[in-house]
Amino acid sequence: MGESSARRKGLALLTLCIAMFMAMLDNVIVNVALPRIGQDLDAGISGLQWVAEGYSLIYAALVLTGGALGDRYGRARMFVLGLALFTAGSAVAALAGSIGVLVAARMLQGIGAAVLTPGSLSLLGHVFTDQAERAKAIGLWSGVSALGLAVGPVIGGPMVEHLGWSSVFWINVPIGLAGVVLAAKVLPEIPPRARRIDYGGFALSAAGLGLLVYALIEGPSRGWSSAVVLGCGIAGAALLIAFLVLELRLAEPMLELELFRDGALSGALLGAFMVSFGMFGAMFFLPLMMQGVLGWSPSGAGYGGLPMTAMLVVAGPLSGRLATKYGPRLPMVVGIALCALGLGGLSLYGDDAHYVGYVWTLFTMGFGMGLTFTPISVAVLQRVAPVQMGMASATIGTLRELGGVFGIAALGAVMTSRMTDELTSSLHRLGVPSESVGSLTDAPTGGAHQAGAAAAALPGPLQEAVDGAFTEGLHLAMRTGSAALVVTAVLVAVLLGRAARPQSPADGGGTADGGNAEAGGGADRARPQEAAEAAPA
Repeated sequence: MGESSARRKGLALLTLCIAMFMAMLDNVIVNVALPRIGQDLDAGISGLQWVAEGYSLIYAALVLTGGALGDRYGRARMFVLGLALFTAGSAVAALAGSIGVLVAARMLQGIGAAVLTPGSLSLLGHVFTDQAERAKAIGLWSGVSALGLAVGPVIGGPMVEHLGWSSVFWINVPIGLAGVVLAAKVLPEIPPRARRIDYGGFALSAAGLGLLVYALIEGPSRGWSSAVVLGCGIAGAALLIAFLVLELRLAEPMLELELFRDGALSGALLGAFMVSFGMFGAMFFLPLMMQGVLGWSPSGAGYGGLPMTAMLVVAGPLSGRLATKYGPRLPMVVGIALCALGLGGLSLYGDDAHYVGYVWTLFTMGFGMGLTFTPISVAVLQRVAPVQMGMASATIGTLRELGGVFGIAALGAVMTSRMTDELTSSLHRLGVPSESVGSLTDAPTGGAHQAGAAAAALPGPLQEAVDGAFTEGLHLAMRTGSAALVVTAVLVAVLLGRAARPQSPADGGGTADGGNAEAGGGADRARPQEAAEAAPA
């Protein structure tokens, strides 16, 4: 009986780890395939942005609702449904013959990931009831999740080069099918509980985010004064304001805005959002530069990201120990500052850059990123009451995804606008008609390679103008992201510093808004290790 129970636990852990690995892997493995997707599907920069954004945008908009659906209809049932949707989306993406179908498939993947991931930690806790076993299981589950983010570019590059870009989606199908069968057999069904689903909040947030991101992505090509772009931007902002007003009025909201009243919580959540803003933006554009401008192969671009991967692995455990010993403020601020340094440093290298010259920036960004993950989770989880930990953890995940969404959209808008201006000036000097700017802007992605004779074989001076304009745009985007991270590091240091100063051993501290010690304050020093163990990667 004991062996059967242990085997069932092992299979349940394997199932949960497989699903989380796939969901995290898909966040990054597609980036290295983007140049080939641009070539084969004739997609420009905005089209490739949608390939990346389709997944993250839907995931971020739905993940909080996904948690509520799991509570109401059963965690295991929703996990199986989410994994099945993710697998189906992967198959459709692999078969996509147009950029529109691929974006739709990515959105289906995002729906699946948002439905399956919120219940994973809860299922893990239900399977492993012994605290020591649970800690080990959570550690393995978190490690596998982080591994998915780390190895994505490394395994994606060779797959794209030798098997084609569709292989990064096909790999999910057999694994997903096996996961669905296993999950249906070995995952325990946690009794559902009555819970109100905030459909209004979901509709407002999804529509608002979608319209705002659309305006940011399409602004450079359509023009920022375009009625469509302005209308979508204004409507998106209005819908998001309506979402915030609605959440403040609900007894059981999708997003608990009270969390933002605590200075430490606000600082940590701001850090989660902005690290993803800068780093996911960099990880989206770096493969385009390495393959489109520097002439690297997909495998080379994937292997080129190994220093960042290595530093993520090294810094992760170190950040947990630093957070336990010194509190989350020090590693979080240092990590954000290192991300800013690496991103700003990368902007110093142009289209004649050599890898050995700028590899230090990859080490710096990877180490900085790794330093922030655990402290952000610790800073949040040690400041909230136990009943709020699920909501707090989900909020961290949501803001990380949203940071990536807006990083790619906003920094992409900066890059494309600067590239268009630079290319227009260069074409004027070369005597090339300004009407050619639109198609040539997409040349570094491969989207212009099939756009006709004008882009089929660019003359030397014209190719240099395109590469130079792309590099100038990329540099401005990186410097913008770096500046935003510098400001974030200062704000996080101030917010977490203010939250720490009022605490005293005499009164046990308290939260910034007067909460009891269990909800924060005096519990900060007593619970960092517990929070570090519970924090998802």
